Amino acid sequence: MNEELYLLDNNALSHLTRAQRASAFFHERCALPSEIIHEAQGYPDAASFKDVEYPTTASVLKHLGTVMATVPADDTTLVNLYANKGAADPMLIACALDGKEEAATALWGPTWVIVSNDNAVRAKAAELGVESCTREGFLARTTGEWEGDRSEPRLN
Repeated sequence: MNEELYLLDNNALSHLTRAQRASAFFHERCALPSEIIHEAQGYPDAASFKDVEYPTTASVLKHLGTVMATVPADDTTLVNLYANKGAADPMLIACALDGKEEAATALWGPTWVIVSNDNAVRAKAAELGVESCTREGFLARTTGEWEGDRSEPRLN
């Protein structure tokens, strides 16, 4: 089985404990798109998120174009800029597409998985061939990985 790497939406990140966010597992296997880091500026450990940043590169922006080309102009389920909702959601998918494209060049490249409780994000990810799961599914599949956090993985 290929290693899984996780791109976390803010609605998943916010339910991790500070100890989980400081763990080796988080720093080795989780990534946050730049836009998610921007959304998470109020966290007490926000400065450490730069260590797991999935940066917005030209390649990510190319994939963002691919994502947005599939969103009808009148569809506000994924992005609703007038309501200031979902600005980071297409970036999650674009980063996953970018990671998936890079992994395809390796014999045993990692599988990128989006972690989000946003139904529209998971539906668009599936449409574009990207694996995703809910935060509950993420914690279930990573049980035992959170060394340094003596508690069971939990939702706040």
